[in-house]
Amino acid sequence: MNGLKTVTIVAIAALMSACASSKGGGAYERAQARQEMTVRLGVVESVRPVTIEGTKTPIGAGAGAAIGGIAGSTVGHGRGSTAAAILGAVGGGLAGAAIEEHVTKKEGVEITVRLDNGKLIAVTQEADEVFRPGERVRVLSGGGATRVSH
Repeated sequence: MNGLKTVTIVAIAALMSACASSKGGGAYERAQARQEMTVRLGVVESVRPVTIEGTKTPIGAGAGAAIGGIAGSTVGHGRGSTAAAILGAVGGGLAGAAIEEHVTKKEGVEITVRLDNGKLIAVTQEADEVFRPGERVRVLSGGGATRVSH
């Protein structure tokens, strides 16, 4: 049974990593392409590491429930097999949701920028570029997203 648990966890993790998407400063959603963006200039005031939560979609729980239900149904006979399948589905669903959230979690940065107009803003994005206090940066806004770039 231990081998089955390992296979289940690996299968769910593979499925969830395939569903993960990057949301760093250089990542654009398809709908954001070919749209005008407003560009503001400023200076980095501070940079703070943060963790960006992973996704919490029904996919992880559903995949886990399916795999757990199938695994549970192989235990016992008759009513015992049905009960084990139900427990396996519930446990697999919980495990699948937790695995999805963990596998899609990203390291990020909160960048505080003093814009040239004096306004102070903070933008959180995936840590795919290194920013340092005192650096001149561009703040791009449009299509429902704001990002900081060099």
